[in-house]
Amino acid sequence: MAEGTVSVAEVETAFQKFAVHGDSKATGKEMNGKNFVKLCKDCKIIDGKNVTTTDVDIVFSKNKAKSARVITFEQFNQALTELAPKRFKGKSKEESLQQLYSLIVGKEPANIGVTAAAVDRLTDTTKYTGAHKERFDESGKGKGKVGRADVPDDSGYVGAYKGSGSYDEKVKDA
Repeated sequence: MAEGTVSVAEVETAFQKFAVHGDSKATGKEMNGKNFVKLCKDCKIIDGKNVTTTDVDIVFSKNKAKSARVITFEQFNQALTELAPKRFKGKSKEESLQQLYSLIVGKEPANIGVTAAAVDRLTDTTKYTGAHKERFDESGKGKGKVGRADVPDDSGYVGAYKGSGSYDEKVKDA
């Protein structure tokens, strides 16, 4: 193997990681169109200028079997061979394919940061309004049952009365 070349086995490992992404029943032997586009986006094969999502979709459709919805690793390789000269214009077919391979090797589907940002936004208590705002103190810590339930005040005083608990002192003075 020449200097700077990438083994097909390394590319196949990345292919398998993307092939099973988002599908619990996937074996990693075949990849659907959605995951093929995801691989192309995450590995920067789609650059928006030379290669677009449309190009990737077309190449995917051309390389899969007529009635199939997935491509095998061999068909995947064929698709990359078609995309490589588009992505790296002015380079030989082999050279552009090697550069494409080097973009793919070692990559995994990127979606790790996506959920963290959403969870952070949903759990930021400073953005809560209405009844939900009452459930947390200033530090964002939950108040527990006090924040959720209307706890009845059975002290015998009217709700907003400021002098509650002062009856005994008034009786003493009299």
